[in-house]
Amino acid sequence: MANPFDRVAARYDAWYDSPEGRSVFEQEVEALLLVKGRQPGRWLEAGVGTGRFAAAFGVAEGVDPSLPMLKLASRRGIHTQAGTAETLPYDDRSFDGVLVVTTLCFTTDPEQSLREFARVLRPSGAVVIGIIPSASPWGQEYARRGAAGDDLFAHARFLDVDQTVRMAAGAGLTLVDAASALLQPPGEVPAMPHQVERGALPGAGFVALRFENRRKRR
Repeated sequence: MANPFDRVAARYDAWYDSPEGRSVFEQEVEALLLVKGRQPGRWLEAGVGTGRFAAAFGVAEGVDPSLPMLKLASRRGIHTQAGTAETLPYDDRSFDGVLVVTTLCFTTDPEQSLREFARVLRPSGAVVIGIIPSASPWGQEYARRGAAGDDLFAHARFLDVDQTVRMAAGAGLTLVDAASALLQPPGEVPAMPHQVERGALPGAGFVALRFENRRKRR
C-alpha cells in the first residue's frame, strides 16, 4: 500500500508556515519542551516526517516510512533512515531518548511500536510522546475530516491518554510527566500565545507525555 504521506509531503510541510500551522507548532513545542527539557544524549524521532520537531529539539536522528518526507527532513540536517515505528532499524539500547509526535495514531500497531521504543531505549532513557486525544475537539475534528476522505486523517486512529498510558505500561514504560496544549477549539485563537499547562487536561487538543524505562535490564 502506498504511504499517504508520500503524496502530500510538500503540502504537509508548507502548512507549518501558515498562520494556523505556526501557532499549532509553537504550542506543541512548548508542551513537549515542558516534559522533555534539554535532556542531553543521543535521541531518535520515530515518525520524523519532514523533521520540523526534530530540528526544533536538536534531535539528530529520525526514522519514517515516507521517503519524500525523509528527503525534507534530511535538508534540515537530520540523519534519516527509512523504517517504521513497529520495526525500528536500530540496535537494542541505542538511544537516550525517543521523541514521538502525533505518530502513534498513524501506526498499524501502536502497542508493538511502544515495545520498539522501549527496546531501543537505554535503561536511564525517556520516551516523549505527543498525542491528539481522540475525545478532544481537535481529535474529533480530525476524525471528521478523515471520515470525509481527507488524504491523511482517513488513516489516523486517535488514542486517548489512558489508552496510551496503559499500552506504554505494557511495554515497560512508566508515565512521569505530562503537559497540555491546544486548549482552544480548532479555528479559535488561543487566549494567550504559547498557552500550555502542566498535566493531561480534559479537552486539550495536544498532550505531551514523558515515559521512563523502569524495567531493569541485566
